[in-house]
Amino acid sequence: MSVLASLSLPFLRRLDPEQAHELALDALTLGVSVPIKRPKDDPALATRALGMRFSNPIGIAAGFDKNARVLRPLAQLGFGFVEAGTVTPRPQAGNPKPRLFRLTEDRAVINRMGFNNQGINKFAVRLARLSRPLPSGRGGGAGVPVGANIGINKTGADPERDYPELVARVKPYVNYIVLNVSSPNTPGLRGLQDAARLRGILDAISARHAERPPLLIKLAPDLEDDAIGPIVEAAVAGGAQGLIVTNTTLARPDSLQSPYRTEAGGLSGRPLKPRATEMLRLVAQAAAGRLALVACGGIESGEDILARIRLGADLVQVYTAFAYEGPALVGRLKREMQQIMRAQGIETLDDIRGKDL
Repeated sequence: MSVLASLSLPFLRRLDPEQAHELALDALTLGVSVPIKRPKDDPALATRALGMRFSNPIGIAAGFDKNARVLRPLAQLGFGFVEAGTVTPRPQAGNPKPRLFRLTEDRAVINRMGFNNQGINKFAVRLARLSRPLPSGRGGGAGVPVGANIGINKTGADPERDYPELVARVKPYVNYIVLNVSSPNTPGLRGLQDAARLRGILDAISARHAERPPLLIKLAPDLEDDAIGPIVEAAVAGGAQGLIVTNTTLARPDSLQSPYRTEAGGLSGRPLKPRATEMLRLVAQAAAGRLALVACGGIESGEDILARIRLGADLVQVYTAFAYEGPALVGRLKREMQQIMRAQGIETLDDIRGKDL
């Protein structure tokens, strides 16, 4: 099945990137390239975080399945966890097209989508359906931990009102929740990362939700280094359980070769790797084991994953590499991890976590 998906990639790359993305979602909905049985993971890849067991540490980042359409098929591909969203209280169309660009020469993507999604009502209905028992009588769910990534609308937003309301809508159906306060494509959103403002949002959530799944905050890679410590302390004090490091960047490295390099929006993929890696180091040092850390940004090999774990990551997420390689990526990453672990005598991921800090 993954061979079929790989053969279709050249065709998809000739299409407009957003059209190709929609076709990929349709194919997953229909079960194209999705194995009937989820691949069994080597026990050496298992890990625990956020009070849960993950059969492997590799997740799909938010943005791929904005409307919670294909969580079960994604899990069947072999991901260790899946995240849907970003979802907003009301549906919104997002920014004008074109708004998604392949930087093929750089193995990167620039997007200025603007939280285009169908809104929390449809999103919550799909999560509820996912949690029901299957027709076969087997248990429902995706078969792996599921996260919901939540954000605010471009207009009429009240973060202290909207984030707690979104938590209320998704918390019966997911294993963790992510506050997206770091997308560069919603005006003013990144200001919510300010330590005082973030603490106010977290306090508003705590006031309404004494019980809820673990709460994570997704951070921008463009934060100043001296802002990281206060943000980490606000997250801890506000009752968050983890951080995702990082979202897309507004920076444009001099190394970019693609003619699309000057397009506005968030850059992801290989060029983000140096800053995402350095920021993970800084966040891990500031958190000092008090928060679960999910590494994201420029991850495209088993070696990349193990390097992030050595810098304190509990889990990792991919997106751009998946857009370029398709379903075959997941198996390749796990094989590369296992080869390196065997060669270096690493028995479990816990053996190396944080060793390079």
